[in-house]
Amino acid sequence: MKGIILAGGTGTRLHPMTSVTSKQLMPVYDKPLIYYPLTTLMLAGIREILIITTPRDQAAFQALLGDGNALGLSFSYLAQPTPGGIAQAYVLGSDFVAGHRSALILGDNLFHGDGLPERLRKVSGAACESGATVFAHQVADPERYGVVAFDAAGRARSIEEKPTRPRSNWAVTGLYLYDTQVVDIAADLTPSSRGELEISDINRIYLERGQLAVERLDRGVVWLDTGTPESLLEAAILVRTIEQRQGMKIGCPEEVAHQMGYIDDAALEAIASRMVGSDYGRYLARYLDTARFAQA
Repeated sequence: MKGIILAGGTGTRLHPMTSVTSKQLMPVYDKPLIYYPLTTLMLAGIREILIITTPRDQAAFQALLGDGNALGLSFSYLAQPTPGGIAQAYVLGSDFVAGHRSALILGDNLFHGDGLPERLRKVSGAACESGATVFAHQVADPERYGVVAFDAAGRARSIEEKPTRPRSNWAVTGLYLYDTQVVDIAADLTPSSRGELEISDINRIYLERGQLAVERLDRGVVWLDTGTPESLLEAAILVRTIEQRQGMKIGCPEEVAHQMGYIDDAALEAIASRMVGSDYGRYLARYLDTARFAQA
């Protein structure tokens, strides 16, 4: 399975903070925002990742992340000339995902919760052999999101994009898993009244074909869409609280790469040594010491 991180857009809701930089490069407590969706894909077992960003910001993402080799991954980059909707990711990235199952995650989404890595690996490994899987979470303001409604048996019945009268409070999160049909579906989409290719239209087509599965995330899983100053601050406070209480980091790609077996002790030690002057680098060194002790 291949992965796409959609990190484009103008971030107008965060101006002036994003006037000269990408929203996904903004810090969420102690690391860039893009680290969080990146580690979500990594935890799902995905190692080939396309990062779609703006022409202005592409060089900055490449400077931050490189080609992925240091993490045992492979990163590709593509510029989105103008924002054209989430589903445009599959028009732009059609060559990258052609013939492969894929996962698309929005670059401003943060997921965290007990058992989430195992659930992601289970779903990514089996659920998209034929069809699509989306993740839904209950929210207080469903009119801001794509909303999925269920029938009495718990099966998805409808999906609407930002409805004025939502049929449920289950919002579709910014993580989507698709089979190989998605490229052709996206290519045939017609822009909505907003002038965008809507991801809800892709999901609706899968639903009409009887090929859409919905994974409902319970209250033990946190999902945050960090598109506003308030939600960006909320995410930073959450990450800080958990990290300081538990002494473990959220969204740390170097740690995840080591845990997943993508890099060995020597590779992680080299990364940590380059950041030894920061709390982040010292954390990696402490984590490695603990991991070595556990293996002894």
